[in-house]
Amino acid sequence: MTVRKDTIFEQFLAPVVWLFIDEKAMQQLSRSIDWETESSRLRRPDLEYPDYYITQNFHGIEGGYLNPGAAVSYDPITQYALPPHEGWIRQGLIDEIRTHPRRILDLGCGTGSTTIRLKQAFPDAEVIGLDLSPYMLVMAEYKAKQAGLEIHWVHGPAEQTGFTSNSFDLVTASLLFHETPTEIAGAIAQESFRLLQPGGQFLILDGNQKTLRQTEWLTQIFEEPYIQEYAGGSVDAWMGAAGFGAVQTTEVWLLNQVTSGIKPLPQSSVASPKSTEQEESWVVAPSY
Repeated sequence: MTVRKDTIFEQFLAPVVWLFIDEKAMQQLSRSIDWETESSRLRRPDLEYPDYYITQNFHGIEGGYLNPGAAVSYDPITQYALPPHEGWIRQGLIDEIRTHPRRILDLGCGTGSTTIRLKQAFPDAEVIGLDLSPYMLVMAEYKAKQAGLEIHWVHGPAEQTGFTSNSFDLVTASLLFHETPTEIAGAIAQESFRLLQPGGQFLILDGNQKTLRQTEWLTQIFEEPYIQEYAGGSVDAWMGAAGFGAVQTTEVWLLNQVTSGIKPLPQSSVASPKSTEQEESWVVAPSY
């Protein structure tokens, strides 16, 4: 893994963080996986990586997430990048779920940390994790198997998933929006609206935009090429523009936020309440 040394994190924080990381265990894990075989199995051969993803470094890593080193190091480092506790931050998204989902899509799932929590929270639901990096998906699948969980992992972009319209009743995105340019963030919100059934919920966990705007130095800690765009934007506005209603943002431990939006029910169903049997039909997802 080639890492640049000019970020604030690499110059000042990384030496401290690495004191608490078991590098030997990380190296053993990396050697135990046949990365090329496993990533080829998960990789979509016809996928063309978007420019915003392959022309930038993420977290100072040359090549971004398209290498095994990024997949192995992501979890050990992220646990210190989400104070006061990564688990509490990710749980903030789970706590905002207002539906009883039967089919869940986690966009930009990375190594599956939130995806796994979603499956644990809703064990009877079909859970799908989607990411642009096949190496991150390899790690996500490894973690899910270690936890004894059945999750489907898909290689693809969050803004153009290829899934059928109205086929999910919960779509989530954790720590994804700050890693995309504004136009892609809007496209992801629109894609999520398309994918959800009426009454379905979209949840976004990411950095607190208000805090990031007021403390610009936070955007300089890691090499995040789009985080200033994210800080200057509004997740609420992106959701509203996509058509979501009941949009609400909740602060999570000062540095993060969870934004929720609901895909409105058709006007006819609002005017004429459905029977229990008819209501039930809204949440039955079509087969994928």
